[in-house]
Amino acid sequence: MLIDSRNLPADEVIETEVCIVGAGPAGITLARELIGQDFRVCLLESGDLEFNQETQSLSEGETVGEPFSNLQDMRHRQFGGHANVWNIEINKPQLGLRHMALHAIDFEKRDCVPYSGWAFSKSHLDPFYERAHTVCKLGSFTYEASAWEDAKSPQLPFIGDRVTTEMFQFGPRDIFTNEYRKEISQSPNVTTYLNANVVEIETDETAKNVKSVRLACLQGNKFSVVAKIFILATNGIENARLLLLSNQTQKTGLANQNDVVGRFFMDHPLIRSGMFYPSTRKIFNSTALYDLRRVNNVPVMGKLRLSEEVMRREQLLNMSFMLFPRDDKHRSPAKASMKTLVSSIRQKKIPKNVFQHLGNVIMNVDDLVVDWYKYHLKKQYLFPDLSHGGWSDRKGNEDKYVKFELVSQTEQVPNPDNRVTLGTKIDKLGCPQAKLIYHWSEIDTSSIKRSQAILAEEIARSGLGELQIERDGELPDVMSFSTHHNMGTTRMHIDPKQGVVDANCQVHGISNLFITGTSVFTTGGYGNPTLTVIALAIRLADRVKTQFAAKSENVTTNVIQTSTVTNK
Repeated sequence: MLIDSRNLPADEVIETEVCIVGAGPAGITLARELIGQDFRVCLLESGDLEFNQETQSLSEGETVGEPFSNLQDMRHRQFGGHANVWNIEINKPQLGLRHMALHAIDFEKRDCVPYSGWAFSKSHLDPFYERAHTVCKLGSFTYEASAWEDAKSPQLPFIGDRVTTEMFQFGPRDIFTNEYRKEISQSPNVTTYLNANVVEIETDETAKNVKSVRLACLQGNKFSVVAKIFILATNGIENARLLLLSNQTQKTGLANQNDVVGRFFMDHPLIRSGMFYPSTRKIFNSTALYDLRRVNNVPVMGKLRLSEEVMRREQLLNMSFMLFPRDDKHRSPAKASMKTLVSSIRQKKIPKNVFQHLGNVIMNVDDLVVDWYKYHLKKQYLFPDLSHGGWSDRKGNEDKYVKFELVSQTEQVPNPDNRVTLGTKIDKLGCPQAKLIYHWSEIDTSSIKRSQAILAEEIARSGLGELQIERDGELPDVMSFSTHHNMGTTRMHIDPKQGVVDANCQVHGISNLFITGTSVFTTGGYGNPTLTVIALAIRLADRVKTQFAAKSENVTTNVIQTSTVTNK
């Protein structure tokens, strides 16, 4: 059942057994796993079925430190959550997302990575990853390149084992935005409330048990939900913000007695690693493995990474290298000058070397006009990128392309000084907005630079060509400081002084409050986190079902014992 919270009576009290906050992929997976159980489930979503900018404004916030994406873009308030803005073209007109599991090394405690070490190993999560594959409608649970290559699309032939090829798989977004919504709405035991904004988590006087959550609609009406189990399933910013907002019993925020809530914020910055000039252009006819294409009807794409042995030996963070073919005009002086001029016009200032930039544009105006026409009027993408593939099926690649641009998703070390706090600005519901304090660490930058150098060495040693590494001065060349993979702010750790939740995603010290999603990640690796989020949600759902089953068995046992006594 779907209910618009704006139509509820004032001060309504909703009673249920399980209350899930957030109807993004994590919350939707939880609700789906609990369909048909003999207890009631309440799924709360801040947004509606359609996008609403006024609701979205509740995600506004500020950032202090390094440049970072607008915090409003980090949380998508609509049923389906961030799945609504997944934009990879996996099968016209179907859009979706790249998926992968974290690596074994990502779960390990490593001396060179401060605060690393999940509460369990990857092997423990593997069965849930396999189930997550079914939820996300992916292929078999394997990311080894050997399972997807063939004679016409082999792996790049590196010498030795310092560099390896692994795969991404791609899944559709409409399962979360449409298909699973219908399943949940038809379930007799799950009720979804739209336009329902949690403003506070209320506990008993000891803060060891959650009694209810208070909610408000932008239109003014307020209500509350009372439950036996509460699960926060928003995202890496909002999960922490909700705990910090709930400060009536614990003044520093719920579960924040050790000042850990909001700390250890991580993302996956996107880095331009450089241009790979192959020793022969015939390579563009034999590298389909690295294109986004279908193999056995599964959308996949290969990418490069350093082996885990190299990462351990060199004490490096995890990092990927995706290959996108480019022609000789890509990032040409003319295009760079046009970008500079447009930016200067918007900022109402005159750029340095303005006449040189104008000359570059005038000399290449025909090509620039053609590109503008294709991109802005015909809505055609100009070159393969993170959202578009299919280049390997075209003819003439050997004549068209001259190089690969290498784009990297990178891991960031857990840093307690990178944190989400409450800011001084107030949202439309009267709650403090989120404030992000964010800085790069020396480990982040040194690891990127060393990983790039190793790849360059191996490309040359294997006779594949030359990697010309690109930098921004002495720093990595950042394309985007965020890929909207906000992680770590309610991290998992067995020690409550280093984490907010335990190995079961239960908040330390609170009997009936659980958290799932990217915020519980201890470390983030480099991979897109959604598959891990789904696996963790399935794992938590199993625990919830077991917990209620155990209570039911206890009740049955007590009834039998009572009957026996009565009969005597």
